[in-house]
Amino acid sequence: MELRELKYFLAVAREESISKAAEALYVTQPNLSRQMQNLEKEIGQKLFIRGTRKIMLTEAGQLLRRRAEEILELYNQTEAELKTPITDIGGDIYIGGGESYVMGLIAKAAHDVQREYPKVKYHLFSGDSATISERLDKGLIDFGIFIEPFDVSKYNYLRLPLTDTWGVLMRKDSPLAEKEFIAPEDLWDKPLISSRQSIGKNIVSEWFKKSSEDFDIVATGNLLYNMSLLVEEGVGYAVCLDKIIRTDGDSKLCFKPLYPKLESHLDIAWKKYQVFPKCAEIFLKRLQEIIKA
Repeated sequence: MELRELKYFLAVAREESISKAAEALYVTQPNLSRQMQNLEKEIGQKLFIRGTRKIMLTEAGQLLRRRAEEILELYNQTEAELKTPITDIGGDIYIGGGESYVMGLIAKAAHDVQREYPKVKYHLFSGDSATISERLDKGLIDFGIFIEPFDVSKYNYLRLPLTDTWGVLMRKDSPLAEKEFIAPEDLWDKPLISSRQSIGKNIVSEWFKKSSEDFDIVATGNLLYNMSLLVEEGVGYAVCLDKIIRTDGDSKLCFKPLYPKLESHLDIAWKKYQVFPKCAEIFLKRLQEIIKA
């Protein structure tokens, strides 16, 4: 497979039409049709379900679409890095991680580097540990931020010098809002809003003293801000980390820590034997200086 073929394939997948994709690519429709037929022959599987009005992807086509997007993203990153003159420090740094106030350390390092090297740009990707690990392994991000528990032994990593506190986000008029701390049994019969970062983690499940399958999970999400809107409407209680959602002033929400107290460390990790662009090397060195300070 060539990059051109992957670009053509993604255009057809996006437009759901050979003719529209050909128009967007400035190629002839017969030529594009022939390219897609050759691609299917090369792979040995059908990629498209050709309907009367639009083209749909088969299961193999959906897989190729995901991989093609990753391949082209990595290609574009590599091309941008190679085109940056060594004497002119700039370029792109890709960082992935979950939501945490500890990201403030990353922001400080980013600001310090950008102040000295204004051509450095940052690209942030939010996701759970499994998603971040996958993107890190594929080279789609330079650094991953992982919230414990997560095995970072296959990477090089730094322990960030702050910890996150687990607790429950709820409405201020909730019955549990009167409590100073939240015990496991307080939540056993409550509707819960879960993320893969919270109840799915072993450390939190062990604190609950129950399997996650025994809970009344009424909603799931991967961004706490969106989940907080459900909490605000009274849909349920969100088990989450502190200092992400504002709960002071006129906010309808409050945060109550868990008891027994539950905390998680965070690590910033990168692939072993990673060859960084100069801007990423400078960023990592500055972060190390901040941690040691």
